[in-house]
Parts: sequence; structure tokens; C-alpha cells
Amino acid sequence: MAKRDARGWQLTVQYAVKRRQLPRRKHVRRWLRVALADRGTTAGEVTVRFVGAGEGRRLNAEYRGRDEATNVLSFAYDDAPRLRGDLVVCAPVVRREADEQGKSLRAHCAHLVVHGMLHLLGYDHEGDAQQAALMEAEERRILAALGHADPYREQE
Repeated sequence: MAKRDARGWQLTVQYAVKRRQLPRRKHVRRWLRVALADRGTTAGEVTVRFVGAGEGRRLNAEYRGRDEATNVLSFAYDDAPRLRGDLVVCAPVVRREADEQGKSLRAHCAHLVVHGMLHLLGYDHEGDAQQAALMEAEERRILAALGHADPYREQE
């Protein structure tokens, strides 16, 4: 079980697949901490789980009605008095996307962990262009603070 950090956050990282080339726990926790910084959010619990295509597909079908693996799924638990949620990152999908987009696996993982964390914090990008623009701007800001390039910039 993960310990709580000095700010009261329990940030857990799980690997249901071989960790080959996947980011280390300390990096994933750093991405989460930067995404949480300056939000006035009280302590909570977030778990990031890296899964294979089978688990990713099953969860996407069960919770979103889409029979395919997707890059990241966010599950916020609204019944909790403080932020509590899970992020599921499908490693094979993320690897494929990183290759297709000419990005490093680490940079793409950072983007998707930040993207998922913003969903847990209430951001959304589906159905409303203004909300999507706000979410993308926040992703860019956080990723820049982490030293990563704009994930939406066209690849050359």
C-alpha cells in the first residue's frame, strides 16, 4: 500500500503488464503532483494502473460501451468527501500512439496521466468546444511545467 505524502495524498501506481519501458512510479507520482498543484484540492487518493489490451478493452466496453482498448480511462468516485479516483492506462495503445505520433513513450504517458487527472478534477472535452479548449490549455501548462512539449502541436 502506498503511503500518504506530506500533503496527505496517497498516489499509487500499479503495473498489470511488464514494466518494460513504462515510466517509473516516482515519475508518475510527480506528474500527478504537478497536475494537483495550486488547485486547493484537499488530500485524496489516486491510483494509476497500467494494463494490457485485454483489460483495457474490457473496461472500455463495460463502462463506455466501446468494444476496443483506449489509451486512458478515468474513474472518479463522487461519493467520497475528497478526491478519490482511478486512472487506467492501456500500455499497448499508448505505445502504438507514441510511435504513430513520433513522441517518446514517456512524454505520451505523461500527457495521458495528466489528461486523466484533469478528468478526475472535473475537466471535460467531449461535447463542448469551450470546455475542450480549457482542458487542452491546462494540459499544455502542466506538461510545460514538467518539461514536455505541447502534445497538440503538429508533428513534423
